[in-house]
Amino acid sequence: MRQHGNFEPNGRNNWERMLAGDWYIGDHPKMAEVSQRSQRLLKLYEQALPEDPDIAHYLLQQILGSVGNRVTIRPPFRVDYGFNIHIGEGVWVNYGLTALDVAEIRIGNDVLIGPNCQLLTPVHPLEHETRRAGWESAEPITIEDNVWLASGVTVCQGVTIGHDSVVGAGSVVTRSLPPYSLAVGNPARVIRELREGEDLQGALGSLSQEPNTE
Repeated sequence: MRQHGNFEPNGRNNWERMLAGDWYIGDHPKMAEVSQRSQRLLKLYEQALPEDPDIAHYLLQQILGSVGNRVTIRPPFRVDYGFNIHIGEGVWVNYGLTALDVAEIRIGNDVLIGPNCQLLTPVHPLEHETRRAGWESAEPITIEDNVWLASGVTVCQGVTIGHDSVVGAGSVVTRSLPPYSLAVGNPARVIRELREGEDLQGALGSLSQEPNTE
C-alpha cells in the first residue's frame, strides 16, 4: 500500500485532500454534490438505455471521466462520483457493477465484466481511532485491454490487472496480476499463463474442479 500522507490539517480542504490521494474525511459539500448528480444521471441512464442507446451513451459521457464507443453497461450501475472512471472502446459490462471511484478506475479496450462485479478503490485505516474519526483514502485500479472478469469478481484498491488476463468467478483480487494471467480464488492467485489465441471460455471450464471458480 502506498503512502497517503498524514492525518493532520495542512491548509487543504477534504475535497482537495481526496483528489490528491491523501487521507481525508468525507464531509466536504462538493462530495455530496457530485455524488448526488451522478445518482440522478444514472437513473436517467437506466431509463434511456432500452429506448434510446444514443441518449444513454450521452448520459454516460456526462457521468464518467471518459468513455469510448461501443460500450454497454447494463444497469444497475453504481458509482461514488463517476468522474474518476475512464472506459475504453468495445467494453461490455453485465448487470450490477459497483465502481467506487474515490481514486481513478481505468478500464481498457475490449474488456468484459460479468454480473455483480466490484471495483473498490477506498482504503480505511487499520488504527481504530483514526477509522472511527472518519479518515479514509483510496488507491487507483487499472483493468488493461482485453481482460475478462467473470461474475462476482472483486478488485481491491491499488490493483492492476494486466492485459489479456482472465479472473474466475467469485475471485477477490488483492494484488496486481501480470498480463496473460488466469487467476482464481480468494485471494486470487495466478494458476497459469494464458496462451495467445486460447479459448478463454474453455480455459475457465477446465477449472471446474478447482475451488472458488464457480
